Parts: sequence; structure tokens; C-alpha cells
Amino acid sequence: MFDNNVFIPDTCHNVEEDGKVIGYEMQTNITYYRGIPLSMINYLKVSADGEEVPSEDIRFTADHIDWFSLEEMKTVGTIKWEYGAPGIVRVLKEGGLSKGTHDVKLTVCTRTAYIPFPIEGVMSREVTIE
Repeated sequence: MFDNNVFIPDTCHNVEEDGKVIGYEMQTNITYYRGIPLSMINYLKVSADGEEVPSEDIRFTADHIDWFSLEEMKTVGTIKWEYGAPGIVRVLKEGGLSKGTHDVKLTVCTRTAYIPFPIEGVMSREVTIE
């Protein structure tokens, strides 16, 4: 139901810091109709060209300032991911994605206080890295 919210088109690109490509990232919208604290993100998963990214290599920011690992997010109750505000999912991978076309799949799963099951959205996109 929320698959169309996941993986905003044309947002996947490599990330450079200090002249070095440290990974790649993409934007996503929340898989819910309201904002939630980061601790309510059940999980994020990324795969590129059929290869699952280890969870310890994934980072997330809702405010575009503070970055958290998936493990750290479990305790973050003070920062909310608001509906309509894209979050950024970053994959730490030296060199990022190689130039060319890649199939990237993003899964975002959230939970809420009053729905007894997690809400998951999955979207695969073909992305081109130049």
C-alpha cells in the first residue's frame, strides 16, 4: 500500500566526502500517514544489483543533520521523521556504485503505537550513475 512512498525517483547518487566517494544514498518518504520518532522505524533494507547491503553499512537521517545507524535508531525518540519530509538512506561503500545502470531496491518498515503489525514499503528502481 505504501510502496509508492518508498525510493523517490531520481534521488540515488554517490556521496563524496573530502574528495573521496564514501557510498551512495537515496531519498524516501515515510510508509505511514503521520510522523514517527526514529525508534519506530522497524528496519531499512537496501540491495544493489541483487546483493543485500549489510545492515551495519546503512545510515539514516530524517533531519538531514543527524545520521544514525540502524542500531542507534532503536533508541532515538527525540527526532521525528515527519510525513512529507523525505528521509535519506545512505549506504557506506567505498567507491559507491560504479558508473552505469544498477537495480537498487529499498525496503522501509515502520511500526506505530496502535497498529498491531509493521507497515512495509518496497520499491526497486533502475538508477544510472554518471
